[in-house]
Amino acid sequence: MKRLLTLTLALGLFSFSVLAQDQPAAQQPSTEDQEKEKAQREANAYRLLDQVIDEAGSLRLAENRVRIQINAADMLWDQNQTRARSLFSMAAESVAELARTQVAAVNRRGTGAGPNFAPPNLRSFQLRQELVLTAARHDASLAYQLLAATKTPVSVQVNEDARSGRMTVTADDGLEQALLGRVALLDPKLAAQNAEQMLDKGQFPFSLPQVIAQLQKQDQDAANKLTDKMVKKLQATNLLTTPAAGALVQTMLVGGPRAAGEPAPDPKQPAPTPRGWPSVLEQSAYVDLLSTLVDAALKATPAAQTVQRPGRPIMGRTSVAQQPPTDAQQEQNNARRMLAGLQNLMPMVDQFLPGKASQVRQKMTELGMQPNSMAQLFNGSQGEPTADALVQAAATAPQQMQSRIYQQAAYKALEEGDTDRARQIATDHLQSNARDAVMKRIDFREMTKKAEATRIEDVRQAAARLQSDNEKLDLLLQVANDTEKSNPKLALQVLEDARQITNHRATGYDHFEQQLKVAHAFASVDPARSFEVIDPGISHLNELLSAAALLSGFEMNMFRDGEMAIQSGNGLTSTINRFGQELALLARSDFERSESLAGRFQFPEARIMARMAIVQGLLGVKPASGTTRVLGSSDRVFIRQD
Repeated sequence: MKRLLTLTLALGLFSFSVLAQDQPAAQQPSTEDQEKEKAQREANAYRLLDQVIDEAGSLRLAENRVRIQINAADMLWDQNQTRARSLFSMAAESVAELARTQVAAVNRRGTGAGPNFAPPNLRSFQLRQELVLTAARHDASLAYQLLAATKTPVSVQVNEDARSGRMTVTADDGLEQALLGRVALLDPKLAAQNAEQMLDKGQFPFSLPQVIAQLQKQDQDAANKLTDKMVKKLQATNLLTTPAAGALVQTMLVGGPRAAGEPAPDPKQPAPTPRGWPSVLEQSAYVDLLSTLVDAALKATPAAQTVQRPGRPIMGRTSVAQQPPTDAQQEQNNARRMLAGLQNLMPMVDQFLPGKASQVRQKMTELGMQPNSMAQLFNGSQGEPTADALVQAAATAPQQMQSRIYQQAAYKALEEGDTDRARQIATDHLQSNARDAVMKRIDFREMTKKAEATRIEDVRQAAARLQSDNEKLDLLLQVANDTEKSNPKLALQVLEDARQITNHRATGYDHFEQQLKVAHAFASVDPARSFEVIDPGISHLNELLSAAALLSGFEMNMFRDGEMAIQSGNGLTSTINRFGQELALLARSDFERSESLAGRFQFPEARIMARMAIVQGLLGVKPASGTTRVLGSSDRVFIRQD
């Protein structure tokens, strides 16, 4: 009997041990299961995308159809390149037709198409940029074909300000230069060839830094050749009479020089922005260009008093006519902008041109400028400023800016994990409301640090002491996030409290955003409750869409021909997009319910927006279309796609 009991116990322990060892493995999906899940997500996504493409054919606004075609082609490229090319071509035809229609409308009104021609709106211009730059993600040759196929009958000029001497940049030139930077990601050598041709024609494309950065990765000798040619061209050009050249010089200098032996920038980085251009110049070339810029900026003189002459009476008032600037005045305007741009580059001037640094500072003082210490902190080569650096900058900043900088320094100390330092900065340098705001955030941080030992009563008491719903939500969502794994029961309780705060009919877009934050937090804890939070919001949005359609032309102009523009930058379309993004997140765990909720939007354009967001989420791609703007001045020229 003893032997039998011993054997039974041993077998039981062995079975328990085996079960304990096997249990974690059973919880982890195998590679095969993961591949099946991914394949199912993609199948669902492409099926829904087919539905979106079909439904988009019934849309009345050409710009809505084009944007769906562009996004669909972008997502279909890897799966069905033939169909993607067809969609790009269809979009190009619509964009070209829209541009011709706009030009014809202007001519019918007798406006003509002179050198300062501009269409009634820039819709076709924006669509053209989205089309060409999206195609350039996949095929450089196709992108250039679409650029040519959609060329407008006349060049659209934007950001022209003759009175201030600002540079004029045409839509064609700006788009071609932006395309150059995008093509560099696919084919650096082709981009370099096109860049050289533009330099030979006297153009100075603002995307040259990106072209050189990508070429350095592939062919260092070719990159050196292009860089040398660019530097010589810039040095031989009068920066005061050629604003595009001056803008390119400043762009090349923003990133600082490349250290000897430094690897080329990562070619996968996105298109450059005004801050964060790549460092592509060796130190000798960098110093040469910096010296060229300084010499041009030192020619600036204080602005003369503007003389205005009376104009013709308009509506009982006398207008004031302003004479266009002379060539000399335009040069001085450009020189002053370059000097202002040097405010952010003073650390580089001190380091590489110490003999000229005092002259620059003297000239700035003469013109009433001061080196921008805050801009130096954020635009310099040292990266993100520390809390201590911000405190030092605040001490020398103008009095009206000090409180804001000290508050930023306290928040930075919190980011660095030093709550004591944050508290000290707030106590020593901040007053009243600013100090209270920092202290509340410190309390939040300290509570979330000990979240595992926190009781729901403690959280509720802390939330009750806060004044606004936003502050309460921030605290509750932070605690829920920090306790999601260690204390899931507390996380659910906290999220239910957050839900109660937002569980009412929204009275503004900020209320919708609060509801979406709660839904987002539930998604990783209890997706079913996330759907419950989103559902009423869609019904409310349907009511708002109906009201907006009814009032269109009277109190608002969100609809044209009875249809809402999918991308119009207003609060309603932005909120619909946000709902689509949250449904996309939930679709990874429950595709059917997410698709069903997206289908509850009564307006087809809203329904398409939500479904497209789900497709993008399932495929893991970013939207191809964005708010695309060409910006131009003597110190910055770029196309930005938000």
